[in-house]
Amino acid sequence: MISKEVIEQVKARVDILEIISDYVNLKKAGQNYRGLSPFNQERSPSFYVVPNKNFFKDFSSGKGGDAIAFLMELEGLSYMEAIKQLGKKYGIEIVEDEEQTDEELQAQNERDSLYIVMNYATSYYKETLYSEEGQAIGLSYFKERKFTDHTIESFELGYSTDAWDGLLKSAEAKGYQLPILEKAGLLIRKSKENADDRLYDRFRGRVIFPVHHVNGRVIAFGARILKKNADPNFHQPKYINSPETLIYHKSDVLYGMYQAKSYVRQFDNCFLVEGYTDVISMHQAGIKNVVASSGTSLTPEQIRLIKRFTENVTVLFDGDAAGIKASLRGIDLILEGGLNVKAVTLPEGEDPDSLSRKYDADGLREFLENNQQDFITFKTSIYTRDAKDDPIRRAETIREVVASIAKIPDPIKRQVYTKECSVLLGIDEATLIAEQNRIHLKERQQTQRYPQEEEIFLEDEEPLRELEKQPDVNDKIALQERESIRLLISYGFNEIEESYRLHDYLLEELNEVELETPIYRKILSIFKEKLSEGRVIDAEYLITHCEPDVQQEIINLEAMAERYKISENWESHYKIFVPHETDLLHQVVYTNILRLKFRMIEKLIKGNQADMMGTKDEAELETHQKIHMALKKSQMEIASQLGTVVS
Repeated sequence: MISKEVIEQVKARVDILEIISDYVNLKKAGQNYRGLSPFNQERSPSFYVVPNKNFFKDFSSGKGGDAIAFLMELEGLSYMEAIKQLGKKYGIEIVEDEEQTDEELQAQNERDSLYIVMNYATSYYKETLYSEEGQAIGLSYFKERKFTDHTIESFELGYSTDAWDGLLKSAEAKGYQLPILEKAGLLIRKSKENADDRLYDRFRGRVIFPVHHVNGRVIAFGARILKKNADPNFHQPKYINSPETLIYHKSDVLYGMYQAKSYVRQFDNCFLVEGYTDVISMHQAGIKNVVASSGTSLTPEQIRLIKRFTENVTVLFDGDAAGIKASLRGIDLILEGGLNVKAVTLPEGEDPDSLSRKYDADGLREFLENNQQDFITFKTSIYTRDAKDDPIRRAETIREVVASIAKIPDPIKRQVYTKECSVLLGIDEATLIAEQNRIHLKERQQTQRYPQEEEIFLEDEEPLRELEKQPDVNDKIALQERESIRLLISYGFNEIEESYRLHDYLLEELNEVELETPIYRKILSIFKEKLSEGRVIDAEYLITHCEPDVQQEIINLEAMAERYKISENWESHYKIFVPHETDLLHQVVYTNILRLKFRMIEKLIKGNQADMMGTKDEAELETHQKIHMALKKSQMEIASQLGTVVS
């Protein structure tokens, strides 16, 4: 286990904005930051980071917490794994108090074990690149492609020898467990069904391209064969890749994103190419905001990964028309993911790798800027090239382009592109909109046999359906209890009168009532305990030091307050003064306590009325009537102070 002192050291060093910015494209919103949820696909940003209170809140998924909770949620890490990852990032030595057994290590840290062997394999392949065989075959291949030593090091390129057990013997000699190497996909058996079959290296006689997670750790390898096989009847694939493992899911990963992410954010654009060498060559040529799908079809998960850093994608296509048509589905997926798409068709016979060796950085960037097209112009040019004067093929072209526009979730963008399409293809907008509606209707019928009422959302608002719910008295009490806790945590140390702090008043009042909601009782108890030690705690303390249920509740309270804060522009720009809560604090706290008491009396009245209905004894009935009158009198007194009418 990691000591509490080390955990506190990591927590104190962590910058939540720095951590989350590696995953989410954040934009400043007042004192806070805002972006699209990394957990859900959404159109309007509902993900908030509050740096001064050290937490995030995602309203689309309900998730929230500190930087540790963020990594646990997004990467599926355990608490200790997240602490280790942050410790490594900030150069804090993580020492575990007690050595774990092999069984505990396998049960609790299999993921760590996989990272360890992948790290070792990376070092092994890098060293092998400079062996006699590696230099003659692997290094010479990289030099032929004009990869510099710096590029080779940056992408951690390597080489695997032609031996069947080069990595196996080296790893075994270093004490690494073969079952973990097999689980990592580094070793393979002739037959998966036969556990007695001999293990051997998966990658042999190939140059190695490590695949990095967005946080920089190697999670897989791609490997390209260079030698021609002497036996013409024996075919080996040009590229082989690591299998799916506990730490590698190919649909979630884009090659080069670790090296590209800061540049993608800087240029607010991501170039998308096909292969490893395309990425490396463009990166070396100065176009560093480039990633690859590594020869696989683009996935929604990969699109969400891009969306963390930018909403703009430029896809590079080779000049082959047949290949372009086969790849157009990727553009539709990108549009469906809410990103803006442009495309560049390279000259015939060129690919990003070869083109990168023809231009310097400025020349290559100029070429890409001059040759990029929006997706409508691009897609239209591809299909009309074949259609010519054939009316049937022309109709197919129109349907293909409209089908892409229909994928766009933003209605305003759809309208803009529809207008552009109308001009480009000479078709009136009404016809194009009708075709889009037909597509949407058909998709809805396919996915949903029986139409259901759709929830209506306003930007930055809760679902209207939620607003229309009529809470019962227990909900109303919980609401006022929540407000009491919020005020206590947010303003506990504020003076409401000379030498009389808000927590003095609130605690006196709350001592007269028993909070009904368990989580609020728990928070109140923690507050009182720390106050008895001479400390008035705040939200940051509760988020950092308390149990997950307390953390989550405080984050929800703080996030809602931050989300609905009045913009500073109201006063500075519009000259509209809106009183801050602190200006009216005494009144706010007093009113809240009155409302809490009012709701509790309301509940007592309903309970007493139920008892009255259930008794036939005249003496009991008279007692209940007296109780009812006393409760009603108290309720009326509070109502008069609140300025409300009670029936």
